[in-house]
Amino acid sequence: MSEELLFRFEVDGDDFTSAGQASVQIKKNLRQLGIPSDTIRRVSIAMYEGEINMVIHAKGGVAIVKVNEEYIEIVLEDKGPGIKDVELAMQEGFSTAPDGIRSLGFGAGMGLPNMKRYTDSMEIETVVGEGTTITMRVNL
Repeated sequence: MSEELLFRFEVDGDDFTSAGQASVQIKKNLRQLGIPSDTIRRVSIAMYEGEINMVIHAKGGVAIVKVNEEYIEIVLEDKGPGIKDVELAMQEGFSTAPDGIRSLGFGAGMGLPNMKRYTDSMEIETVVGEGTTITMRVNL
């Protein structure tokens, strides 16, 4: 792969039926590019968790995936409420998801921890009241 590839997905907020569509599509794209299956699995999990978080907390957003010879970068951008306490949000089991969301089986407080676990690096930029951008990389 001589040049960087860029994939962009809109994540629809408040629609759990479409949540995960971007991670499914990127999985297909990475398979076609011959990316190793373990790497595809890691990218798919991290991206799915991010999509779900955008649906639950931010009414959607944008997922941008960059693929080059060295790494796969996932950038998740939203205009949601922002994360008030990133350190607390990174703790397994911590969740601000409403009870109605939890009753659907979402919001267990594993999204951000899993995103970090399945990537080689993760940065969170957030401004309360303005939104959040999460940048993750999986090395190739």
